Amino acid sequence: MSINGLPLHPLVVHAVVVLSPLAALLGIAYAVRPGWRWALRWGLVLVTLGAALTAFVASRAGESLMAARGLDQLPTVHTHQDAGQLLTLLLLVDVLVVALAAWRLGGPSALVSGRGARTQRGGALDLLVSALLVLVSLAVLYAVVRAGDTGARAVWG
Repeated sequence: MSINGLPLHPLVVHAVVVLSPLAALLGIAYAVRPGWRWALRWGLVLVTLGAALTAFVASRAGESLMAARGLDQLPTVHTHQDAGQLLTLLLLVDVLVVALAAWRLGGPSALVSGRGARTQRGGALDLLVSALLVLVSLAVLYAVVRAGDTGARAVWG
């Protein structure tokens, strides 16, 4: 897989490196700042979907690059491949958790009219959803750093 002769994997990876931490940070902010939820909800959903999609494309393009260049014998490439698969899996879990959080967690609107506000249900389930969103977001941050580090080591030594 390539674009104008350039392998697709390193091109798409740049989107993953930007969107994954952004999705994680937005997820943490959404969980811990109820007053910001009205402004973050749809951005969080879209960025998380974009991160998961680009991670999936990067994973498939990486497999294609590995096969085309005969890199499947290098242990550093396998380590990076495992880290990338973990990141992709965590981002898919993050999509589900973000969808649940966007549906379940309400919050006030900063607009004077109150338009866009959602009723806060409160209770233990909201706390559980918020905690789950923070945990998954922290796992995504770890996984993107690990995938990036192992990828850099595979390429640059």
